[in-house]
Amino acid sequence: MILAAVAEHTRRVRLLTTLTVISVLDPVRVAEDYATLDQLSRGRLDLMIGKGNDPRHFPLFGLEEDRQWEYQAEKFVLLRRLFLEEGVTWEGEFRAPLTDVTTQPRPFHARPRIWHGSASSTESTELAAKFGDPLFTANGFHPKKKYADLIDHYRRRWAEYGHDPADALVGSGAGGLYVAKTSQEALDGYRPYFEALMKTPAYQHNKSEFTTLEDKIAKGSALVGSPEQVIDKIGDYHVSFGHEVQAVSVDGLESGEAREVLELFAADVIPIVRKELPSRVWESSTADPRCTDPLSAYYSPEGVSELT
Repeated sequence: MILAAVAEHTRRVRLLTTLTVISVLDPVRVAEDYATLDQLSRGRLDLMIGKGNDPRHFPLFGLEEDRQWEYQAEKFVLLRRLFLEEGVTWEGEFRAPLTDVTTQPRPFHARPRIWHGSASSTESTELAAKFGDPLFTANGFHPKKKYADLIDHYRRRWAEYGHDPADALVGSGAGGLYVAKTSQEALDGYRPYFEALMKTPAYQHNKSEFTTLEDKIAKGSALVGSPEQVIDKIGDYHVSFGHEVQAVSVDGLESGEAREVLELFAADVIPIVRKELPSRVWESSTADPRCTDPLSAYYSPEGVSELT
């Protein structure tokens, strides 16, 4: 729903979901909902799927936590078929059989891009490699090596499945974002948010070894510091990951503070990163063909410039 609102007010902004928890959802409903969004945005949608990393959602849907990988694999394969095929006949364990089903609407593009969210297991990297899909590493709670090893597994299995190694595509999250003019300002500004994060069930469930903000910045993926420090951190992780999309999050920040952080990130970090670490991911624009003004392509006719 939020992405649909963004799509309404923009023309060229790419829409990438955070994790769509396919393990607890009905693939038929997911296929129809996201194909609708893909049509509304005229093909600007990328979908990310995964099992989720918080076990509390399984009992909410009457599901067994210890079968989470089975849910993910079966439901992803069905979702993929529903996106790519018409007249799908299918039978599995976790939903009613389908006979000659064509979900509506169809996706805007014949082959929508589906990213596989990966946080803790080769189950996800294996699935992404097998089907030739891009991988998005969570890169949130643990040291870099944990996620680098999963990415290495993905690239190795990608090649073993016969895909061109040059086509493997990786995105990465980060353990928080707080950019300020100086490193001390960033530390002081982000500290209360980090201390609140450590108390959350998600942080405790993931058993992060980072118990202080300084430790998380030094040994983890938190993008906290001056613009120069954040640029260096992204570059350092790129050496290990080879990622071409960098996700950032300002969850928990007060709205005015979040805007200041994002504006500084956009002004002082993004241009340098784009120059030094070029990406293939969205190099071909999928701008709405009705929009002919290159500048206005980023904004709605109403001039809503915040959603860019």
